Amino acid sequence: TMPVMDRDGVGISYEETGSGPAIVCTHGWGASAEMWRGQAEAFADAYRVVAWDMRGHGQSDSPPDDALYSRELTVEDLRTLLDQLGIQRAVIMGHSLGGYMSLTFALRHPERIRALVLQGCGPGYRNPSGRQQWNESRHERAKLIEERGFDYNEGGAEVRVSSHRSTQGLARSARGMLTQHDSFVIDHVAEIAVPTLLLVGEDDAPFRNAIDYMERKIAGARKRIFAGAGHGANVEQPEEFNAELRAFLDALPPEG
Repeated sequence: TMPVMDRDGVGISYEETGSGPAIVCTHGWGASAEMWRGQAEAFADAYRVVAWDMRGHGQSDSPPDDALYSRELTVEDLRTLLDQLGIQRAVIMGHSLGGYMSLTFALRHPERIRALVLQGCGPGYRNPSGRQQWNESRHERAKLIEERGFDYNEGGAEVRVSSHRSTQGLARSARGMLTQHDSFVIDHVAEIAVPTLLLVGEDDAPFRNAIDYMERKIAGARKRIFAGAGHGANVEQPEEFNAELRAFLDALPPEG
């Protein structure tokens, strides 16, 4: 069983592999820590790899109150996990919703970040009508998962390798964490000042433009497009993904 952190009565589950400088991995909506196992195995030789389940996902708890699912609570779950594990600074890696949460974390807690690795994600919407359309589709997704169960869990390879305790948790997280309520991240994304690696599958059409946008906005960002890969490139093409990540990590200034 995975260790569990108590976060104000909500159990947050995580996996830890290896030792050394920390890489902390956040999955996308409908996925779990399981999506990062190919990275945990590959990097445990030189790194302490921590992958955690966001609230409502995987083996973490799914509180029965919609108000307990939000961007800010999720970002503070991540900060609390770092505190609990005694990790002062980490390479923060996120996929999709977890990438958006990692961007928010980088803006809220810049002193805790050594580098940022973002796969198949974006900085959200500046345009309120775009945001509203997005939010309506997330509410629709929540409704479908409540009606049909895990069968309706759209997504790529990263979702297929993940398992969950609660469809209700996924529905609540779609309504509370996947919806967006301001333009904070996109308004401040250019302030990110740590080394940043942007990764996206060639066929991940919804996020290709977002990744290009962040490449323009984040000084010195490095981008890699994985030919023939979709949304879960790290699961579909682990060798290529791990080689790209290893090269990026090897080039970072040493810790301390």
